[in-house]
Parts: sequence; C-alpha cells; structure tokens
Amino acid sequence: MFRMILLTTALATSAPVLAQAVPDQGAAPQSAAPAATPATPAAPANPASSVASIVDSEFPAYDANKDGQLDQSEFSRWMVALKTQEMKATGSQLPAEQVTTWASGAFTSADKDKSSMVSKPELITYLSGGAG
Repeated sequence: MFRMILLTTALATSAPVLAQAVPDQGAAPQSAAPAATPATPAAPANPASSVASIVDSEFPAYDANKDGQLDQSEFSRWMVALKTQEMKATGSQLPAEQVTTWASGAFTSADKDKSSMVSKPELITYLSGGAG
C-alpha cells in the first residue's frame, strides 16, 4: 500500500499516467457518477506495466555506473527522491536518519535474489507491490 501511495504521489509530476494507473487501494468504493460528470479514465488491468514504463524511462538517471542494476547507493538515491516527493505531497515530515533507515529496508525488500543489486524486474515488482 505504501509503495502504491508513494508512486501515485511522487511520480505524478513526471508520469501522470501512473497517478491514474495505480488507484488508492484503501479508498472506499465510489458510487456511480452523475450523468453530468465526465467519466474518469479506467485504470489499466496491470498497474505493473505502468510502473515498468516509468522504471524503464527513469532507470538510466539513477544507474550511475550504467551496469543495468542499482547498487544500494543508487537505489537509495532514487527511493529518497521518491520519499521526499511523497512527503512534500502529503505535508508530512520524517527526520533524515529515518529516511535513510527506510531506504535501507526498502533495498533489502527489493533485492529478492540477495545479490546486493536491484535489477529492473526486482524494482518493478517492489514498486508495484509484488504485482510484477
């Protein structure tokens, strides 16, 4: 859930499609809209494909050594940037040391094969909440 919120708030400016593609799963079901209200676009059947598109476009900016994977430093830089955007969007604050601890835990969670590197598929799976 947190990753979904993080994506919808943090990447909305660089990837508006993601804000539409990843609904807040904690929201209550909406009733039918009145006929005068324009219909909102339907979310894609697979939100992971939208995440994959964003990862594909943003990955090179964070893969500093251009090896096709993110080491902990590269991954953390990206996740801290996302977390910072999410905190700005929600008006919340988190001390810098807690952000660093959070990013370290996120790396451990994302590195499913325990290679000390996060591949694009691992990142997509992590950011899409396991729907990769």
